[in-house]
Amino acid sequence: MQAIQLFSQGGPDVLEVRDIAIPVPKEGEVLVRVDYAGINYADVYQRNGQNPASLPCIPGAEGAGMVVEGNAELSAGSAVAWLSHAGSYAEYVAIPVWKLIVLPAKLGTQEAAAAMLQAVTAQYLCETSYRVQAGDAALVHAGAGGVGLLLTQALKHKGASVISTVSSAEKAALARAAGADHVILYNQTDFTLAVKDLTQQKGVHVVYDSVGLNTYLGSMAALRPLGSLVLFGQSSGNVPPIDPMHLCRQGSLFLTRPTLAHHVADADSLRYRSQRALHWLAEDILHLRIHEIYPLEHAALAHAALESRQTTGKLLLAISPSAKNTIRRNHHE
Repeated sequence: MQAIQLFSQGGPDVLEVRDIAIPVPKEGEVLVRVDYAGINYADVYQRNGQNPASLPCIPGAEGAGMVVEGNAELSAGSAVAWLSHAGSYAEYVAIPVWKLIVLPAKLGTQEAAAAMLQAVTAQYLCETSYRVQAGDAALVHAGAGGVGLLLTQALKHKGASVISTVSSAEKAALARAAGADHVILYNQTDFTLAVKDLTQQKGVHVVYDSVGLNTYLGSMAALRPLGSLVLFGQSSGNVPPIDPMHLCRQGSLFLTRPTLAHHVADADSLRYRSQRALHWLAEDILHLRIHEIYPLEHAALAHAALESRQTTGKLLLAISPSAKNTIRRNHHE
């Protein structure tokens, strides 16, 4: 089979297409033909060394496809998705059954690969990392990104007011369409001052920050006393160590750095969170935006596009022959 492999860490050019053996499922696993693999910043961190990896490896932790070699727990022909299992940038992957989400009939593998990781991320961010209540004010950085758009929709469903930061007028329109009450062009306006003005100098209850180095200090300053900073990414670089006294001086702030893996580390947690996400999708609480679909061999181009900060919504790799027939640019769901 064909797969993307990492033999060293660095820029997008280290993503190499190789012919390797199809994996053999172990006990408790099934073999899945990968239709689509989701592209996420976690893949970038693995590739560039921010998250150390054991090399060589196949990147990608999210995807959707069809079971081709089942077992007693899950039969061949089942449409499935996964969001926390290594090796998705490949034509086939062997996965433990407990890590698979069996898809409802009306959710295709393309939509599942585009939705599950980021929808579950939005779920844990607003229901676990900080439990949003009606009337809360939230700041969402990268509001036109894949998580940002879904998180904004989930926050509005819960009755929060949402301030979003984006880099362009086009992205601002997307953030507003997702429900953002206010949108700040961070490259034109000091977002901290703007947030304070929008909240009558009180600040927001929670900041969801996936940008990291370039925003974390402003994010803390935008919070009201007893507010929560949820750092869930570092697209601009890693946040340096924070003196706890800084949190005290800023208003007895709460700080957390969650990651998806810990929220879906067992079958019950995965089942609960994925069912919440599927419910939001089924009830049209969440609407997907697929920015672009690339063939597997263009994984490096996809990574470069994601890192350019010019994309909006989800990026996918089309891997199976049937999926490759759907390759297109700037597709909207």
